[in-house]
Amino acid sequence: MKIELVDRLNAYISDIGVFYIKLHNLHWNLKGSQFKAVHEYLETLYDSFADVLDEVAELLRMKGYIPAASMKEYLAMATIEELDGSIVDVKTALEIVHDDMKTLKGKAKEIHELADSEGEFATVNMMEENISNYSKNIWFLRSMIA
Repeated sequence: MKIELVDRLNAYISDIGVFYIKLHNLHWNLKGSQFKAVHEYLETLYDSFADVLDEVAELLRMKGYIPAASMKEYLAMATIEELDGSIVDVKTALEIVHDDMKTLKGKAKEIHELADSEGEFATVNMMEENISNYSKNIWFLRSMIA
């Protein structure tokens, strides 16, 4: 695995780490008529992103690299932005999650292409699964926002 791919994977971990915390923030500070359904959906998402974070970090460790593992590292590398703790209405929360999912899907596609060019098949497979999950959730989110 070349260092460019390692760097991209660490940036991806950082984005996922920030998004994971952001999902908790939205989950805790949500308000609106669809509160219960969206509150539960956000919990499902952050649970699933804990697994994604772990899988990518373990992939790096299997290849002999150290994954980003602190908020300091995450914030230095992430493009997903933090969200201040404040009350957020359901529609705004869904739009925020939708936009971040699109960003993460784009990052996963870039990593997929780079990994494929290097013959890093475990990474390719992982990113294909991530891209599929992003596509499904983006569809869910668009359907809930409409």
